[in-house]
Amino acid sequence: MKKLFYLLIVFVSFFSSKAQTVAETSSKDTLVSLESNASYDQDIPEDLPWHARRFKFTAGVFFPSNNTEVQYGSNNGEFGDLIDFEKDLGFDKSSTSFMGAFEWRISRRSRLGAEFFYLKRTSTKTLEREIDFGDNTYPINARISAFADNQIVRISYGYAFISKPKYEIGALIGTHVLLGDMGIKLEAQTQEFEYRENFDFTAPLPDIGLWGEFVLGKKVGLYANFNYFALKVDNIDGRILSYNLSVLYNVYKNFSLTAGYSGLNIRVDVERERLNGYLKWSYNGPALSATYSFGNHVKLYKH
Repeated sequence: MKKLFYLLIVFVSFFSSKAQTVAETSSKDTLVSLESNASYDQDIPEDLPWHARRFKFTAGVFFPSNNTEVQYGSNNGEFGDLIDFEKDLGFDKSSTSFMGAFEWRISRRSRLGAEFFYLKRTSTKTLEREIDFGDNTYPINARISAFADNQIVRISYGYAFISKPKYEIGALIGTHVLLGDMGIKLEAQTQEFEYRENFDFTAPLPDIGLWGEFVLGKKVGLYANFNYFALKVDNIDGRILSYNLSVLYNVYKNFSLTAGYSGLNIRVDVERERLNGYLKWSYNGPALSATYSFGNHVKLYKH
């Protein structure tokens, strides 16, 4: 009986020491796992040189594909023909333009932005159909030259209703101001038979939307926004839809490169005394730009 008792004590002691060893090993593994996760969280610091800085300036080139329709009325108040600038007047769908943007982060959640886009296109073509534009009629087989000079200035205010160190999501309110000038010239053999007509206007088009900014790594970020609005202001009836998706790569310190894809769809009806005009213009395409971020970091909180 004593031998059995001693054997039982040895058996219990062995398993007690074994259980303690397993518990210590498990505790160490858990500690290592926690330290590893903490290290992973620290892989993306909160003070990235390109993210959440007070100021940001962007400049680059845009390669849009265009679709443009214009209808321009005469002085008697009647509408002219609806003209497809790419099909009827020989404009290239593809083009290259300049773009620039500036952002000021006023506070943790608020930001102001300004953007500028410029696109000038010209064409020459022998008309395949008769066209009424303004007060003039351009006959079939006539040789014409045409131009479209468009500038877009945008001012916007953004508010982040979700503001975290690694991502922000918010609302936008702003205005696209479209400065448009387009026209047609009949090229004749003698100057007395030449005539031209142009249609210019300034259209402020307000919009509202959503935006998101995400830190994907130490050097990589993602930005997206979507905007839409339709409104009639005085003698201008307009609708606007725009979107943008871009990926940023930090090259060195405050300097980054951005590649993205943007689109804009505008419809504008302009009414003046004895004069009516209509423009439908849409473009979309890739963009490449350089971004420089500077100023102090805006403090973003995890909770």
